[in-house]
Amino acid sequence: DSVHSPTFKLQLVELIPLHSPQERNVYFPVFTEKLLVLTVATQETDGFLRFMQSANYFNYTIKVRYMFPDPWLSTPEPEWRGGDVGRSIGGGQKVRLLKQAMEGLADQEDLVVLSVDSYDLIFAGGPDEILRKFQEANHKVLFSAEGLIWPDKRLQDKYPAVRSGKRFLNSGGVIGYAPFVNQIVEQWNLHDNDDDQLFYTKIYLDPQQRVKRFGLGLDLEVNVLQLSLAADEVLLKFGTERVRVRNTVFDTLPVVIHGNANTKIYLNYLGNYIPNAWNYERGCGVCNHNMVDLSQLKEYPTVLVGVFIQQPTPFLSEFFHRLVTLDYPKDKLKIFVHNNEVYHERHMQRFWEESKDIFNSFKVVGPEENLSQGEARNMGMELCRQDPGCDHYFSIDADVMLTNKQTLKILIEQNRKIIAPLVSRHGKLWSNFWGALSLDGYYARSEDYIDIVQSKRVGVWNIPYMAHVYLIKGEVLRNELTERNHFVLEKLDPDMALSRHGIFMYITNRHEFGRLISTANFNTSHYNSDLWQIFENPVDWKEKYIHPNYTQIFTENYLEQPCPDVFWFPVFSERACDELVEEMEHFGSWSGGQHEDKRIAGGYETVPTDDIHMKQIGYEKEWLHFIREFISPVTLKVFSGYYTKGYAVMNFVVKYTPGRQSYLRPHHDSSTFTINVALNSKGIDFQGGGCRFHRYNCSIESPRKGWSFMHPGRLTHLHEGLPTTNGTRYIAVSFIDP
Repeated sequence: DSVHSPTFKLQLVELIPLHSPQERNVYFPVFTEKLLVLTVATQETDGFLRFMQSANYFNYTIKVRYMFPDPWLSTPEPEWRGGDVGRSIGGGQKVRLLKQAMEGLADQEDLVVLSVDSYDLIFAGGPDEILRKFQEANHKVLFSAEGLIWPDKRLQDKYPAVRSGKRFLNSGGVIGYAPFVNQIVEQWNLHDNDDDQLFYTKIYLDPQQRVKRFGLGLDLEVNVLQLSLAADEVLLKFGTERVRVRNTVFDTLPVVIHGNANTKIYLNYLGNYIPNAWNYERGCGVCNHNMVDLSQLKEYPTVLVGVFIQQPTPFLSEFFHRLVTLDYPKDKLKIFVHNNEVYHERHMQRFWEESKDIFNSFKVVGPEENLSQGEARNMGMELCRQDPGCDHYFSIDADVMLTNKQTLKILIEQNRKIIAPLVSRHGKLWSNFWGALSLDGYYARSEDYIDIVQSKRVGVWNIPYMAHVYLIKGEVLRNELTERNHFVLEKLDPDMALSRHGIFMYITNRHEFGRLISTANFNTSHYNSDLWQIFENPVDWKEKYIHPNYTQIFTENYLEQPCPDVFWFPVFSERACDELVEEMEHFGSWSGGQHEDKRIAGGYETVPTDDIHMKQIGYEKEWLHFIREFISPVTLKVFSGYYTKGYAVMNFVVKYTPGRQSYLRPHHDSSTFTINVALNSKGIDFQGGGCRFHRYNCSIESPRKGWSFMHPGRLTHLHEGLPTTNGTRYIAVSFIDP
């Protein structure tokens, strides 16, 4: 017969029952190897699975004593009664369990036993290296060492002086020959919640036992056991096959790396590399472990998508569009939206009307409910937690612009309890994760943070903090994250509350997923406020407002010359045209085409139009930036050798309609060159219109929406606006380089 846990198998030669009657149904192997690792687990945490992964990589022989019901054992193991060793004294139960385990091993004189914790420990080297270093230490039993004494400082003076290294015993790691380890733990007659470190310390401080009876020693220069982990004394050492941790104080390469309560976050960082998780030559060595192949499933998992609109957010309509176009079966998506902003009610209403019948279900909680951010996030989690059919909970804030339609599938396939796609702000290092935490529990930059954000290191990374967007397994919500008020816990910021649960959180940058948009300086006083985002969110502004064929001007010469030195090219999207017209009509103060015009220098316009200036709606700065970013490159292409300053005083939208002003008489523009962008469609919105250039007797009568004319302003290109016979025609005009 073979015995294994639900998550891993041990390659054993033979299995025989332990002699202790208390451990019937628990087995240990008869080993041909010389090293046996003993550990205790109260549950199969992420840390335990990481421990086993590193052990299996080096082919360690592991015996785990489970402190939880194991479906492979007919008799459940007892519960943990050793106290919270991360916060106070305790751990005596580990000694008692070690004592029981050693009963069947005491007569194996050539067997070396390594007793360690499992949740916060990683192997950086293999069994042969441990055995060699242990033998070089020339002790029968070796304890790990640390620089601080615990738990009784009064014992400090009794410790032997050391010339170099760490002076005090740490009970987190014990390695020794089986008969001697057995003789030490046989002395245990205390309670499970008594302190294991104090027990071992008293034996070590007894010269009779330390020197004459057992030959005890400390791993003074952490050559074997780096159990007192300190971030300021270790560095990663990258090799071609695997990564090591180098102790810079003693210039050693410890084999066992352990993180205590204060350094577990740093251990998680190290675990992203050692032993084989990532290196420069091979990249990520574990990213494909335990992945789920969605193509092999009978049906896709059901996902509850929690959408959170916590503040005025630009490009919300585009956010909703990307949500709808995710490549995932819509009947497997349930939508929960918390909108905290009255400003976005019209956007939310449009999304609801267009999408309510697309998804499996659709629930909206609006600003009238007056929920805090934490309460809203609790509600989203609870909806999934209470639904047995909710396989995953996908939380996404409205400032996340997912450009990868496969995002949900990719995250589910990675098969982590909690995982996020990496998103960052365009051109900045601001992202949705932290690589490290400071001593007070807030932001600190890890050594690899920039490389991860910039995708110079690609993989799946264990991190201490994430926000904005993440996927959580439904079973994790129901079995581990069971706190109903998680996001208001201890009055923490909701994002910080998420990082305090102790479950490993991962972020992946194996794919491009999208970006974070900036909500800072988002002025909602305009009718179409996204138009003003050209500085804060230039990529999203361009995607929304620049014509989809604009770049073809440069790659495929996608422009026309209908008249001499008159160039015609696409520049604005239809949405840009519509919103600019809406903005002007919302402002409403059209000039009426009068000669008297206080808006311009001198107060008199020779050839007036019925218009509104960009300056009047507070858009001149943004418009000039648009000219420099998107018009100037075209100018250089068509007027070779001319470098425009991209400066204009006269920037305005003209309105032609038969009832007010239908045409414009012949004139020259006060510019070096002029752009004239059609903002609506001939044949749909108006009839007639166009432009005639007198010198060449050339007329352009079919303007295309979003396309711009560019022509010289002075001397050669006398032109007139042809009559609009029906409807209303809108154009945007700039006299550039006056």
